Amino acid sequence: MYEICHLTYLTATSVYDETRQRWSVEIESFYDVVSSQLIKGELTASIPSLHTHQTYKIGLGKGEYSRSKVRLNLNQNASVDPWWPHGHGNQTGYNMMVTVTIGGERLIEKSSTVYFRTVELIQEPVPGSPGLSFYFKINGLPIFIKGSNWIPADAFLERVTFDVLQNLLQSTVDANMNALRVWGGGVYEQDAFYELCDKLGIMIWQDFMFACALYPTDKSFLASVEEEIIHQVRRLKSHPSIIIWSGNNENEAALATNWFHVSLSNISLYLDDYVQLYVSTIRETVLKEDRNRPYITSSPTNGKESIQEHWVARNPYDVHYGDVHYYSYDTDCWDWTYFPKPRFASEYGFQSWPSFSTLEKVSAAEDWSFNSSFVDHRQHQVAGNKLLLNQIQLHFQLPQAEDPLENFKSTIYLSQVMQAECIKAQTEFYRRSQSEVVDGQGLTMGTLYWQLNDIWQAPSWASIEYGGKWKMLHYFARNFFAPVLPVAFEDDGSLIIYGISDLSMDLQLVLQVRVYQWSSLEPVCAHTTEPFTLKGSSAAPVYKAVTATLLQRCSCSRDRCVVAFHLEDQGQQRGPVNYHLLTSLKDAHTLRAPHINASVSEHGGVYSVSLHSSSIAPYVWLDVGNIPGRFSDNAFLMLQHNKVLTFLPRRPTSTSLLQAALTIRTLHGSTLTTH
Repeated sequence: MYEICHLTYLTATSVYDETRQRWSVEIESFYDVVSSQLIKGELTASIPSLHTHQTYKIGLGKGEYSRSKVRLNLNQNASVDPWWPHGHGNQTGYNMMVTVTIGGERLIEKSSTVYFRTVELIQEPVPGSPGLSFYFKINGLPIFIKGSNWIPADAFLERVTFDVLQNLLQSTVDANMNALRVWGGGVYEQDAFYELCDKLGIMIWQDFMFACALYPTDKSFLASVEEEIIHQVRRLKSHPSIIIWSGNNENEAALATNWFHVSLSNISLYLDDYVQLYVSTIRETVLKEDRNRPYITSSPTNGKESIQEHWVARNPYDVHYGDVHYYSYDTDCWDWTYFPKPRFASEYGFQSWPSFSTLEKVSAAEDWSFNSSFVDHRQHQVAGNKLLLNQIQLHFQLPQAEDPLENFKSTIYLSQVMQAECIKAQTEFYRRSQSEVVDGQGLTMGTLYWQLNDIWQAPSWASIEYGGKWKMLHYFARNFFAPVLPVAFEDDGSLIIYGISDLSMDLQLVLQVRVYQWSSLEPVCAHTTEPFTLKGSSAAPVYKAVTATLLQRCSCSRDRCVVAFHLEDQGQQRGPVNYHLLTSLKDAHTLRAPHINASVSEHGGVYSVSLHSSSIAPYVWLDVGNIPGRFSDNAFLMLQHNKVLTFLPRRPTSTSLLQAALTIRTLHGSTLTTH
């Protein structure tokens, strides 16, 4: 075979003919041909489960860039189950066999999985708003994108095993996400990453690996870039999970706002270089290789508007176009009025420290203080620890224990509480903005927080620690990304609750609202709304009350009470219980230190943790140290005396090991009695 030709790539992308309402598969094969003569042969493609089988005549010219393209039309009687993102349908794939025969001899046999899906990036005028929309349709259905940003899972890539990838990506869908953005400052991921995303229904926003820098545009560099893009597109374009290519991370914004202090006399040179690299080279190469998904030059970008402004918009952060990155560390990250209301939020975040058990592996006792050199060394954000502590103090009291180690552990805990609440507030704001335009802003159709995973044991924006342990943020994400969810906020003196649904069908629901005093597990008052219809794929207000009137009716004040609420469908709870804090918890003067009992049991291989609490407790945090796994719920608001959780271990364990390792922490410190 190698004396004649070698198959270098085989791609299979689905095509849907709207007029005929039929699917076909575009099959491209690429060869390194040794023979000096034109090679004539046959290519046979078959998808047995779709009763499809066709043979084509092909001719291969000399050289390493010989290619063949054929269109495989499916059997008219075949019924196709399309690929859908997680939460919207199945991820059905079909086995396809391709054989190449030359001179009557079968030289190449290649099996692959083919999926059927369409993707569109919709940028069109928005009624009542300047600018353009920015959202994705999968198989003709608008999809709200919810997820995070992916960075390399280790500084040493050979340590990123299949098990590491599987745990991180399974954790993605287990937190109700349907998308990840592969950040342009990292690496093109290994094949197993994209194969898992295909199977799990995780949509991928794929940056090319250019980020936060000015790049050369000499002939040899551009030729190298072209080879890079050709290789990666051919390697990856068969994956239905990849829904968009993006030329770079933040380089349009860097030029527009002059991050690199380029003199005005030279700026046109750098703008020309930008177009040469990301448009004339990368974009043109992508369009030659793949017309099955959209391409944008940068993130953030104004999309079509950036094109109109010769590819670099005056303000790439304009909320009326494209996607937006937003970070603010000095404002109160619980306050929704500071957040932009973009068409698509592709980066936003706040730091926290990883758990003590994660840090303990790479530190010593003298490091366990926020004044240590270790803490400074591991913090790579400028003034990051100061910003983190300042944000904590907006809503919580910093620990004042006599034991320095307890202070360190409690501060880590508070950093995770603060991060989780910050991202919860911002994500809920974006989700409730999907169906409305307010003051010309809104129709937010995507939210990807920064970031999912970590590259080492250090403070970062990640929701999953290095090693795979879930932070509080990831447990929060499972709730704030729930398919059906109520969210609350205050505006102009009123408490407003929105219902949000990612489902395609309408729901008939009621909202249950309960007000609790911090000092009691029994609600002081409750309200059930009249039944209402929550339309599919929408967000809409379902409750409004003047906050002062509500508190007066419940004999409450802001510093003594909390509001909890959930949706119900014919008496059955739909989605998680959510809550609205009426004040910073450092001012919740009647919040008492709870006494929590816990017992661990095992039945049929399932580990259960039974909790009993003496009082309401926010942010109840269960930890089993170095035993890998996760709980069915964590970092929750305890509103009842008893709660039963399950623990899902990633390796064999026992009740005795779990019981010995289990700790429970609340705002009042470690609190646990086991039996």
